[in-house]
Amino acid sequence: MAAATQRSLERRELGNTGLKVSCVGFGASPLGNVFGPVSEHEAIATVRQAFRLGINFFDTSPYYGGTLSEKVLGKCLKALEVPRNEYIVSTKCGRYVDGFDFSAERVTRSINESLARLQLDYVDILHCHDIEFSSLDQIVNETIPALQKIRESGKARFIGITGLPLHIFTYVLDRVPPGTVDVILSYCHYCINDSALEELLPYLKSKGVGVINASPLAMGLLTENGPPDWHPASPELKAACRAAAAYCKENGKNISKIALQYGLSNGGISSVLVGMNSVRQVDENVAAALELSTVGKDEKTLSEVEAILEPVKNQTWPSGTQQP
Repeated sequence: MAAATQRSLERRELGNTGLKVSCVGFGASPLGNVFGPVSEHEAIATVRQAFRLGINFFDTSPYYGGTLSEKVLGKCLKALEVPRNEYIVSTKCGRYVDGFDFSAERVTRSINESLARLQLDYVDILHCHDIEFSSLDQIVNETIPALQKIRESGKARFIGITGLPLHIFTYVLDRVPPGTVDVILSYCHYCINDSALEELLPYLKSKGVGVINASPLAMGLLTENGPPDWHPASPELKAACRAAAAYCKENGKNISKIALQYGLSNGGISSVLVGMNSVRQVDENVAAALELSTVGKDEKTLSEVEAILEPVKNQTWPSGTQQP
C-alpha cells in the first residue's frame, strides 16, 4: 500500500542532474524550532510520514535554528533505516547565525561540519545560501570554485545558488562555464502574488539548470493567520494578501492550499519546498498535490484571488547588498 502511495506523488527531473525529486519538497527549517518547539519524536514522525507518502527531497541549512535543523534532520533520516540513495538531501553554506562568510576556507569547512551533523557521507546538493549578501564576483571567483572542489571530492554531488533577487542568478550563470552550477533555489517569486520567476525559466532551462521554488506561501502572506510581524513586505502587499485570505475563508476555501497548488502547477519548476513540522502538515501538503494531479486547480477561486492581488502583482522587497 505504501509503495502505491509513494508512486503517486509526482517526481520531476532536476535540470541535468539525473535526480528525480518529489514535486513537494520537505523544507526542514521548522525542525530547527524556527517556528516554535518541535520534539524529536514529532520530528521523526513527520519525516517518516513524508517519506512514506513519497516525498524524497529534504532541504536544510546550518543557518536554520543555528545548526539544529541539520542535526534533527540527520537523526530523522537515520531513523528511516532505508538505503541512502532513496532520499535526496540539500544543505547550504555561506550563511550562519553569526553572519555571512562565502570564503573558500569557510565553505570548505562548512560541508564537513554539515555532514557530521547530518550523519551523512555526502549531500546531493550544496547551495551557496543567499548570495545577494556577498559580492557576486566573490561568489563567481572564489566560492563556486571551492564548491567545485567539494563536488570533485564526492562530499556534494551537485552545487547550487540561492537568494531572493532574481538578477543574482543571471549574473552568476553568465559568468561561469556551462554545467558549473547545477541548481538554483529561488523563493517568494513563484507565488500567486509574485510569479516573476516564470520569466527566467526558459533562460535557466537553456543553461541546463534545475529549478527549486521555496516559500509558495510567500513566507506566510498567503495564509489565514497572515505573516509574522517581521515580514518585509509593504503594508499594501500585506493588506492585499489579507483580503485574498479573507475571500477564501468566506467561501470555504483555504488560501494556503490554493497557493501551494499554484506553485506546483508549473512543470518547469522541479520541486516546491514547503516547511513542515507535523504529520498533519505533511498529510495536507501531499493531499493538495495529489488533488492537483487528479482533479486540477480550483480555477474559479484562483482567478478571484489573482484579481484581488493584481494591484500588487510581482511587488517584492529588497534583500542583500544589491550590488555585484
